[in-house]
Amino acid sequence: MESLRELYRIGFGPSSSHTMGPRKATEIFFSENKNCVNFEVELYGSLAATGKGHMTDKTIENVFKNEGKNVKIVWNAKTILPRHPNALKISGFDKNSKKIKEEIFYSVGGGRVVRGDEPLEPESVYPQEFHKMSDILLYCEEEGLGIWEIPIKVEGRAIIDYMEEVWAAMREEIKVGLEDEGVLPGGLKLRKKASAYFMRSQSFTGSIGHNAEIISYALAASEQNASGGRVVTAPTCGSCGVLPGVLYYLEKSHNFPTQKIIRALLTAGVFGNVIKENGSISGAEVGCQGEVGSACAMASAAATQLLGGANSQIEYAAEMGLEHHLGLTCDPVHGLVQIPCIERNAMAAMRALDHSMYAILSDGRHIVSFDGAVEVMKETGHKLSADYRETADGGLAKLPI
Repeated sequence: MESLRELYRIGFGPSSSHTMGPRKATEIFFSENKNCVNFEVELYGSLAATGKGHMTDKTIENVFKNEGKNVKIVWNAKTILPRHPNALKISGFDKNSKKIKEEIFYSVGGGRVVRGDEPLEPESVYPQEFHKMSDILLYCEEEGLGIWEIPIKVEGRAIIDYMEEVWAAMREEIKVGLEDEGVLPGGLKLRKKASAYFMRSQSFTGSIGHNAEIISYALAASEQNASGGRVVTAPTCGSCGVLPGVLYYLEKSHNFPTQKIIRALLTAGVFGNVIKENGSISGAEVGCQGEVGSACAMASAAATQLLGGANSQIEYAAEMGLEHHLGLTCDPVHGLVQIPCIERNAMAAMRALDHSMYAILSDGRHIVSFDGAVEVMKETGHKLSADYRETADGGLAKLPI
């Protein structure tokens, strides 16, 4: 299980798999092959199928443009390389158009890239006994620890400093999103709603007002992502509005100090990492259940901790967050991280708080474990038709708009 630094990546949207990953791959290749005159990037599978909507070509072109180089983008959606559906091949040529270097990269989710034959699985930072939630809970019970203390134990107190950077970036993406207005790029002409929704939320009281406020915060982050703005993967760009929206709402409504928010982020990160280790957070691999479902699980856990839940209740809330998104397809209209992605972030944020309340009302005992839900999510995702895994070949993506 890798560091939480890999789960919470600060970068530019709209997609961790389709923009952050390819951008990183391009930067790596260029830094090692600056002697090349011209370049070609061939996009395969999901990267090609929904790449234009995710601004994959733009982010790659910008890397070379900033260095005064030319690049040709080749789209090959019908070819899926055997190792992963998000693949790109980058080639460099001399002035006589002779190929000098060629390399394949895989964007495996969360902004992480794998080169050539490197293992798809990340380098493990956490010992084996922290790879399953059941083992983590048992360890915490034996040692009298909170789940949030596990990352500090493994990664040291430096992870707290990084979480402070993460939280600052999350707060900023929401603040900017609440002030932003206009139309999202990409051709759907979808108007940004966060600012208007927040203003309207102030006219309501009680639960309606609270829900409206949560929605506005989740929308703010998601719309920043859809605009190509600076966001935090939580665990992905496409699901970046859920956890920040919930935490920002709880911070404001309950005056939680930053220290408690950081601890909630650490707890959420443990659950996200367990999903990455034993399931997947890649929409191209397991559908949106791996993105918004995982984000809802993380936010459910974080909220439950902040509101005083015990470890068993935290795990229960996270299990519900994942369980109730099982089978969720990834079918973005026009390949854009807009419809239904943005609304899903808002709905999942509200559901996270519902899961938290349900778990806190309970004694923490339940039948389906979090580990079990992760296992089923992975199985379900692999059985989903490719049409429903970020290819824009089925589902809502095929509706005439």
